[in-house]
Amino acid sequence: MATSNNNPPLGGPRYGLGRTNAPGGPSNSYNTPAAAFSSTAKTQQRLEAERLERDRKAREERERMEALGQNSLAELSEEQKEEITEAFNLFDLDKNGLIDYHELKVAMKALGFDLPKQDILAILQTHGVPTSPTTNARGGKAKQAAQQAYQPPPRLLLSYASFQTLMAQMILTRKPEEEIIRAFELFDEGGKGRITLQDLRRVARELGEGLQEEELVAMIEEFDMDADNAISRDEFIAICLG
Repeated sequence: MATSNNNPPLGGPRYGLGRTNAPGGPSNSYNTPAAAFSSTAKTQQRLEAERLERDRKAREERERMEALGQNSLAELSEEQKEEITEAFNLFDLDKNGLIDYHELKVAMKALGFDLPKQDILAILQTHGVPTSPTTNARGGKAKQAAQQAYQPPPRLLLSYASFQTLMAQMILTRKPEEEIIRAFELFDEGGKGRITLQDLRRVARELGEGLQEEELVAMIEEFDMDADNAISRDEFIAICLG
């Protein structure tokens, strides 16, 4: 009598080898390389869309500020325009028409605007342009993929046109007292809080003014209200405001 043989043929596949699931065993489901690649591609697409939207908003804001800046520049004197240009050129160390955070901070300070760090960063976030990313092509495919997956935030730079526009607006909205204090600080070497006869000599020499010693002494005596042989900040402001 023939007997049934439930054993698989010798050449048949064993459980777990060549078969997806063994009967009664757990489902052998996992992310395939294709699925992982698809997920990564979607994430990159989303990040790229967000970046493009940020760039669009920043571009629109720059265009709006540039339009306003043209009106502001028209209201400046030629001397004020030259001061802005000189401040930018002085701190544009690599002469590429762009300045970074540190250069922007000192250039603005030279024009009398000593802003805190957060305000400088906000200006760059709104009006700055990112530097072109550089990719190192050396190394294997895995290394290149890792470099592309993570790119550090680009360094933001401010162009001369944006700097000129911003400074024009800030100068026009500055209070008269701030202009006077800035002028006082140009006289007050070393931040003593007063203008001495020595300060007047230095400024007259730098400006090429041929003032006699008696004239400089008379200037101090005329405006020195507290008889300390110097002109204080309050006395200087009172002189300028009349």
